[in-house]
Amino acid sequence: MRTALLQSSGRPGSVAENLKVLDAAASRAAAAGAALLAAPEMFLTGYAIGDDIARLAEPADGDSADAIADIAGRHGLAIAYGYPERDGETVFNSAQLISAEGVRLANYRKTHLFGPAEREHFTPGEQSLVQARLGDLTVGLMICYDVEFPENARAHALAGTDLLVVPTANMHPFQFVAESMVPVRAWENQMYVAYVNRVGPEGEFEFFGLSALAGPDGIARTRAGRGEELVVADVDPAFLAASREANPYLKDRRPGLYRSLV
Repeated sequence: MRTALLQSSGRPGSVAENLKVLDAAASRAAAAGAALLAAPEMFLTGYAIGDDIARLAEPADGDSADAIADIAGRHGLAIAYGYPERDGETVFNSAQLISAEGVRLANYRKTHLFGPAEREHFTPGEQSLVQARLGDLTVGLMICYDVEFPENARAHALAGTDLLVVPTANMHPFQFVAESMVPVRAWENQMYVAYVNRVGPEGEFEFFGLSALAGPDGIARTRAGRGEELVVADVDPAFLAASREANPYLKDRRPGLYRSLV
């Protein structure tokens, strides 16, 4: 499944402009043959926007979800994107996957909040494992800091996730996460990992880009640089199956030895 990663911070504070950016990216991704377009963490509104997070937060089935469903349907590809989700008085840092038919397939709420700014504006989610079927693949969702906890990725591996999509807002000086940790997560869990980051200055942060689609051999199939960019690479189910057979980490586990971890 050809997968496109939109490395962009969009236009912080403007939902309307970010929908336009997403629409244009979907057009380019579809022209490149992509079946899935992934956008970064909080792409819909911007990340470092302070109290505007609560003001711009929407329900999972809100107007912006409908607009993105329309974009997905017009361009014939699935879209995963980050946004602030409102559920009553509670706001979550969420990611949603919408199919090429405009159907909401999965919604994930970030479980591990990073730093005081996130803890001020969001409530952590309580469901760590969110998956959906997309074509021949089982796709899982996670957000940024979540993937830095090995237990999260291993839970997805044990549940059969083939492609882990990770909308991200990672900043200096944590480049090693994109450069080293993400390929290792893909290798040790025998899955593909799509890590799609914001880029450039925003508020107090400098997002470093380096979005990547890493394969189960620990090699990035594509990697963006440090500017706004759309990169495309393939997720190959046949290669994934062969890699899992050759590298049987999951089969060789001894769970009885790991009880002290929990």
